[in-house]
Amino acid sequence: MRDAVTTLIKNYDGTGRYFDRNALDSLKSYFESGTARVQAAGIINSNAAGIVKQAGSKLFDELPELIRPSGNAYTTRRYAACLRDLDYYLRYATYALVAGNNNVLDERVLQGLRETYNSLGVPIGPTVRGVQIIKELVKEQVTAAGVANTAFVDEPFDHITRELSETDI
Repeated sequence: MRDAVTTLIKNYDGTGRYFDRNALDSLKSYFESGTARVQAAGIINSNAAGIVKQAGSKLFDELPELIRPSGNAYTTRRYAACLRDLDYYLRYATYALVAGNNNVLDERVLQGLRETYNSLGVPIGPTVRGVQIIKELVKEQVTAAGVANTAFVDEPFDHITRELSETDI
């Protein structure tokens, strides 16, 4: 897993260049947001179960057909699998949030996930909505804790939704 710093160094080292103004600005931004990133991770860690439970409730309120007979979250096993997956996305998004780099999401979560979900008949739209709900809940809690600029919270969750979303060819 790489973070924002190691990724930047790798890119500049690969081309044999010294850091330019863009690289230094990127490093400065990453380090300036470091305390807020760690604070956000602490908030997520302390409230992860509640965030996932609340996200699941909100998702099933919005899309009740998922928990009706023949819905994809019908039966206790499928319902639990849905919540497990939401927890999985939250955990890995937290790693990416602290690292300031979405590489861990690509390596550990997203490679082949859409294809796996399609082969299992898991609807991607509700999954994407669930990730968006988690992002909203995390941002609310981070803001309530006094973090003024929460834009960095969007990055990993938006990356997940972008990568999972269907694209027209």
